[in-house]
Parts: sequence; structure tokens; C-alpha cells
Amino acid sequence: MIRLAWRYLWSSPLTTALNLLLLTLGLAAATFVLRASTQVEGGLKRDLAGIDLVVGAKGSPMQIMLAGVFHLDTPTGNIPLATLDLLKRQPLVAEVVPLSLGDSFRGWRIVGTTPDYLGLYGAVVGQGALWTRPMQAVLGAEVARASGLKPGDRFAGSHGLAGGGGEHGDHRFEVVGVLAESGSVLDRLVLTDLASVWEVHAGHHGGEVPDAHEAHEAHGDHEDPGHADHDDDDREITLALVRYRSPLAAVSLPRWVNAQEGLQSAAPALETARLMRLVGAGTEVLRGFGLVLLAAAGLSVWVALLHAVRARQGDLAMLRMLGAPASRVAALIALEALLLAALATVLGLALGHGLVALLERLLAARQSLRLAPLGFSEAEWAVPLLAAGLALLAAAWPAWRAYRLDVTTLLQAPR
Repeated sequence: MIRLAWRYLWSSPLTTALNLLLLTLGLAAATFVLRASTQVEGGLKRDLAGIDLVVGAKGSPMQIMLAGVFHLDTPTGNIPLATLDLLKRQPLVAEVVPLSLGDSFRGWRIVGTTPDYLGLYGAVVGQGALWTRPMQAVLGAEVARASGLKPGDRFAGSHGLAGGGGEHGDHRFEVVGVLAESGSVLDRLVLTDLASVWEVHAGHHGGEVPDAHEAHEAHGDHEDPGHADHDDDDREITLALVRYRSPLAAVSLPRWVNAQEGLQSAAPALETARLMRLVGAGTEVLRGFGLVLLAAAGLSVWVALLHAVRARQGDLAMLRMLGAPASRVAALIALEALLLAALATVLGLALGHGLVALLERLLAARQSLRLAPLGFSEAEWAVPLLAAGLALLAAAWPAWRAYRLDVTTLLQAPR
């Protein structure tokens, strides 16, 4: 039966190839939407890393979230270093991690922070060690792989976050460590001490700025950069990442932050949901395009099978005369459609996976969001089911026509 259905299927190669193309493109679009949306959402959740609130300068909450969590946008400005102490004194705050942005290395962002930032993602050092003083840097796995730098090497950052600014040739970083690959945003960052950023930008804030090494010693350790003397009054950071001590903080803390002069809060969970809705508009268009292709493919298969039943009436009558029951003749038509659907499913899944892999490469080339790793997702099981359902639906009427063939009339018909 399978061999006969396969021969029947390719007895009209051009028609079969057209139907196969339409089905493949429709299923590939469905696969791409299911897989890409799942991986994008997984990548966003992975990079959120339990961060409950981002505090930055007044501006767009979406911009603050994109800059502070995903490092995909420019920050809205700087905030006083004293903001860290202000946040730590809040009883509903469990942890505050500072970030200082402004420079990059070949497009990779240089981030001044504390070792607590690594703890948010459970990252560990794969080579070397963490920084112990200013102007030492730890590279993300992807930065190290792309640049070829290793512990002991030195490099200079460039002004600005896009990698096209002037180089800070007088302030060179020493690479002291490389992070083990974590799949998170840390893979594409260069991490250093807060004092490194202040030292590179000394004098850029207007007024006298104390030496960064002295300020580093004044802090005492990395974990409490906000606990310092009067020398830090003019210091600034870019953002603060906050983790709540209690879910009750989600109700009151953002409002309290927004009431402070010059401060703006952004809840990553809410802003990410908004972002997914914006991305969802594009996926809806692609999903609609795929459905149109599948509908056209189903209609084309239906017409082709009806034509095949009409053209093969003599063959089908002969099968009946040789003892094949009417149900088997009808199943032969359905099997032909299912074979086409199976072939289209294999090609559609392969093409859909290939498009997602291409998307990953494009994002990597742009040093943008990384998709979460994903095998064969549960949602993708809908693709072969969709193909089989469409094939059976298209074959239903032609199969019924084959089932109802009047063998006696066909055999008596003049030829």
C-alpha cells in the first residue's frame, strides 16, 4: 500500500512538487514561530536572573530595563552613588548591585560593578581570577573567544557603548580572568571594578574627582561600594539592580523610587511582558502568513487528489476486482496525502530550525540578545500533527469518492 501510494504520489511530479513546496513553507513558518518565540522568551527570562527592579535616571522604564538587564540600549543617564545606600536602607530590599556603563571594547560593553553581579547568574571564573583592584578586567566567554584575549593581556576601551568612540589609550585594562560560559548576558560583557570606570572618566563629571585607587581603598571591599566617605559625594553610577526581600516590595518600592528626585524605576518582569507583546505583533504576522500558505497547500492537495481519483478510476476499479475492499481503496488516497505531509513535515522542521539558527547567528553578529538553548520543544509536536490533520482533511472528500466508486459501471464504460 505504501509503495503504491508513493508511486501514485509522484506520478504527477510537478503538481506534487508544488504541493510539497507550499506545505513545507507553511510548516517551516509555524516551526520558526513556535521555536523562536520559545527561545526568545527563554533567553529573556534567563537574563532577568531574578532581578526585581532596575533603578536609573529619570526616563523611559523600557530603556532602563534594556540597558540595565539586557545591555541592548543606552542608559538614561547617571545617578548618585549615594543611591546605593538609600536603597540598602529600605527594609524591603534584599540586595543592590551597582552598574557603571559608558565604554566598550570592540562593541562589547565594559561594565563597572561588584562580584555580586556574577552571583545573580551563578557565573564562575573559568580562567584566572576576579579583579582585586581597579583597571583589572574579567572577560565574558564570548568576548574572550571573539577577541582572543587571555589573562595577562592588556587592552584599551573606547568611549561610548557602540564601539565607535575614541580609544582611552592612557587607561589600559589588564585581563585577569575569563568567565566560564553561562549562556547569559555575562558572556558578552567585560566586567571590572566600579573604580575602574571612575578612573577612566576622571574629570569628565565636572569638577575635581579624587583618585580612583584611593576611592577603591575607601570602600574597603567590593560588596559595599556605596559605604564610603565624603570623597564619594560626587561619584556616580549608571544603574542599580535590586532584588526584593519580600513580594510586598513590588507594591510600594517602585512608587517610592519614582518619588525620589532624579530616580526612575523599571520592573523587568512588566517591561519584558510589554516587550514580548511588541515582538508578538511580528510573530502574529508570520503566523498568519504560514496559515495562508497551509490553507493554500490544503486546497491544492484537495484539488490534486480529486483529479487523481478521477484519472485513476480504472486502476481503482481493478484493485476492487482483485479483492481490495472499498475501505482499502479509500485508505490508499488518504495514505498518499499522509506521505506528502510526512515529507513536508521533515523538510518544514529542517527549514524552520535552519531559520532559527540563522537568527541566532545574526543576533550574535550584532552582539545582541542570545536565544535560550532548545532541543525539540514540546510545542513543535504540533507541526506534524498539523500536517497530518491538514492532509487527512484534504483527502477526506477524494477518499470518499474513491470509496463510493461503482465498479460495475466503470468496467462497463466504453474505452
